[in-house]
Amino acid sequence: MSDYGAPPPEQPDRPWEPKPYQPPAGQPAYGQPGYVPPAQGQNPYGQNPYGQSPYGQSPSPYGQSYAHWISRVGAYVIDALLGSVAALPLWIGYGILVASLDTTTAADGTVTTTSSAGGGPLVLILVGVVTSLAFWIWNSCLRAGRTGYSIGKGVVGIRLVSASSGLPIGAGMAFLRQILHVVDSLPCYLGYLWPLWDAKRQTFADKILSTVVIDQPKG
Repeated sequence: MSDYGAPPPEQPDRPWEPKPYQPPAGQPAYGQPGYVPPAQGQNPYGQNPYGQSPYGQSPSPYGQSYAHWISRVGAYVIDALLGSVAALPLWIGYGILVASLDTTTAADGTVTTTSSAGGGPLVLILVGVVTSLAFWIWNSCLRAGRTGYSIGKGVVGIRLVSASSGLPIGAGMAFLRQILHVVDSLPCYLGYLWPLWDAKRQTFADKILSTVVIDQPKG
């Protein structure tokens, strides 16, 4: 009896052979009217199947990656320089005070130091303390707490947020976080270096308060 026209024998499953691309449900298959091929470089199967962001960065639960240690250092340097400018009266007063000091040694060996500048340098020093403290409260506590950005963080494009909600932490929590940086200084400033290898790039103060710093340029 002839086998002409009979269906070919069933082929065994070969899992090592690549399967043809199957479009998502509702999209026409290749060659059919309305078919739109994937854009060049785009994964035709949707998002990354391994759930990782590119280049090995760890994504936060709300989409942005955690800020790199270098970015955080850059933000700190900018804020520190601006804080020094706010304290300029203090440095001027201190310089005048030091320059006006006169040291005399009595016959019995007693050393006496006096200043010929009067009370002007002390007033400048006091004003500098007030202006630098006011700038720190406004920039690092009020501004960073309400918006997530200090001036330095806004310049480099990073933001301080709650690890659970992704929202700014508020002025009170931002103030407490600044105080808890004392923990980052002990021992040997280890807490400040911790983001170099931590999965969420947190300092010790961040871990205590459940805060993170993410890459999010100011809009």
